[in-house]
Amino acid sequence: MPVKKVQKGRIPEEKPKKQIEKKPTASAPTQPKVKAKISDKPDANYSAKNITVLEGLEAVRRRPGMYIGSTGPVGLHHLIWEVVDNSIDESMAGFCDQIDITLLPDHYISVKDNGRGIPVDIHPQTKVSALEVVLTKLHAGGKFDSGSYKVSGGLHGVGVSVVNALSTHTKAEVHRDGKVWMQEYRNGGNPVKKVQQIGTTKERGTVITFRADDTIFETIDYEWKTIIDHIRQQAYLSKGIRISITDKRVGEEKAKDKTSIPFPNPSYGFYFEGGIASYVRHLNQNKEVKNENVFYIEKEQDEVKVEIALQYNNEFNELLSAFTNNIYNPEGGTHVAGFRTALTRSLNTYARNKGFLKEKDSNFTGEDVREGLTCILSIKVTEPQFEGQTKAKLGNTEVKAAVETVMNDAFLIFLEEHPKDAEGVIEKCLLSARARNAAKIARDTILRKGALEGFTLPGKLADCSSKRAEESELFIVEGDSAGGSAKQGRDREHQAILPLRGKVLNVERARLDKILTNNELKSLIIAMGTNIGEQFDISKLRYHRLVIMTDADVDGAHIRTLLLTFFYRYYPTLITNGHILIAQPPLYSLKYGKNMRYAYNDEEKEKILAEIAGSTGSKASSAKTTAPKGKKSEEKTEEESVPAETGEENEVQGLEVNGIKVNIQRYKGLGEMNPEQLWETTMNPKNRMMKRVTVEDAELANEVFEILMGDEVGPRKNFIQTHAKSVSNLDI
Repeated sequence: MPVKKVQKGRIPEEKPKKQIEKKPTASAPTQPKVKAKISDKPDANYSAKNITVLEGLEAVRRRPGMYIGSTGPVGLHHLIWEVVDNSIDESMAGFCDQIDITLLPDHYISVKDNGRGIPVDIHPQTKVSALEVVLTKLHAGGKFDSGSYKVSGGLHGVGVSVVNALSTHTKAEVHRDGKVWMQEYRNGGNPVKKVQQIGTTKERGTVITFRADDTIFETIDYEWKTIIDHIRQQAYLSKGIRISITDKRVGEEKAKDKTSIPFPNPSYGFYFEGGIASYVRHLNQNKEVKNENVFYIEKEQDEVKVEIALQYNNEFNELLSAFTNNIYNPEGGTHVAGFRTALTRSLNTYARNKGFLKEKDSNFTGEDVREGLTCILSIKVTEPQFEGQTKAKLGNTEVKAAVETVMNDAFLIFLEEHPKDAEGVIEKCLLSARARNAAKIARDTILRKGALEGFTLPGKLADCSSKRAEESELFIVEGDSAGGSAKQGRDREHQAILPLRGKVLNVERARLDKILTNNELKSLIIAMGTNIGEQFDISKLRYHRLVIMTDADVDGAHIRTLLLTFFYRYYPTLITNGHILIAQPPLYSLKYGKNMRYAYNDEEKEKILAEIAGSTGSKASSAKTTAPKGKKSEEKTEEESVPAETGEENEVQGLEVNGIKVNIQRYKGLGEMNPEQLWETTMNPKNRMMKRVTVEDAELANEVFEILMGDEVGPRKNFIQTHAKSVSNLDI
């Protein structure tokens, strides 16, 4: 092999080099070679003038991602959250009970509250109005003064100033002490004039109106449903506060935002007296619950206000959302660690005391008690310590002990007072423990067998030559016919092919032990190399691109949904890291003369026909013919040759456009393409189109998967009826 030849050629050369190094001579010094790599000459072009100091809000405009995460849709909506968070902070301080959000024409957003109003008197340090300081200075605000806000979400003091910096126009209106004060800013926080009184009022509060800068953001079109979902969540977290949202955008702008179409009422209001307990009931509304009474506790411990609501259902997954001062913490933190420790300890203590766990039985693990758990954990703390401005993870060490103490005491009392609910929860944990043990045995057996086979699947997996995961991709293909074409047309160096027979198991209603006995999913697990469950290790992923490639029909869409359910439930990290993609094969091929062009949808087909017809606008005459499906590809190797599928015929439509004969073939399946066509249209990195699978809203995605893949027929029927009109390119 070439590698061995290179190694053999190098070995004899290393010995004389070592001998020379042991006896260096004056004519062959070793040190100067190292010094020659570093220049000892001064660089006249690098001086103090190359050091840039960004004044005021310019740093935000130059590096917006540092403050709002991104300049895409997520960052755009983050501007609204920053302003709304300030109003919610007023509510948590006890000075606000009404927040009104309005979407205005020309991409303006207005947020109004009935809080104290931002102070407008002269700031002693800056000698300008406090309102201008708050809107133009980073790390300025009332959140640093514990006397103004006992708890708050915007502890960094950069919220509204960042919004001002990233807007083309901002207007602040303050109702305070019987007067109305106003100041406007243009193009990144440049004040138009000083703060001035514009009238009198009996109201109090602050109104912030802004328009995001379209030169900074990828889009400034707000999604109605995204805002609704976030505001609903905030209303759940703040008992007793009323939050309204009104859409006053003109018709054309609303038409661009297709998510607003299902909401004919342009105004929504939210008010939840039950708080996070109501939130848990909302999340479990389509599920069979194990404890009818939602566990809820609100208590202050060591200056930390702890609020917890939980309920178990018959699902196999955990849904835990953690918040600090009403700010969502997607990566958890010390409050989550304290809760999980107390939950496991409480259930083990109760199960032992009541005899559900015998002496010979081992304790419940954290995995056992989290299966089927729906929980909202909200804490309020004076000095939260987050990791980064986006507040993804809480780091306060004292919070862990506070949450653990409150949860442990209150949950044991709840279990004692609600024996029927406690029995349902314990039975769920016992079932989970038995399933975990069975899954461990099944997994160990399967992986041991896989190791003996060298993690290859004879007759199924056609692996690639490259062993570098970052440049390798696995195509998960529907059927042996498409698998045969893909194997022949692929780039053998970097592309592996795994054909699946039929429809895989629906994992939404299956435990891990059953999954590991399914041949198709077992093949996929071993091919990926990451293991599964608590032994999952993403560093062992053998392919950095996992491509789902199915037919463009109902069965193909079903298989794709089943695979996405599998990845979402058991490999969410692969989705969040961008490893899951969906191939986009063409729907049509148009052949005229020596030319062959492909169309990926009906619009592209009509566009190609129009180009052929030219500007005369001549109508095309048509005639339909049929060709047998599954024509065998030429030069198939003996190893990869597969029998052609029979049954449905391929429809070929013959058109005549300006005297040019055009044959249009509608592809019903990937197996109808020969290897060259499949490579050219779907697998060649230079030409192909793919969709990367992402999860922007985990809660919404979880709900959709439960509706589509769960046992309840009613919610699924309603979902299909609601969204049927928005489906395109559906073959029945």
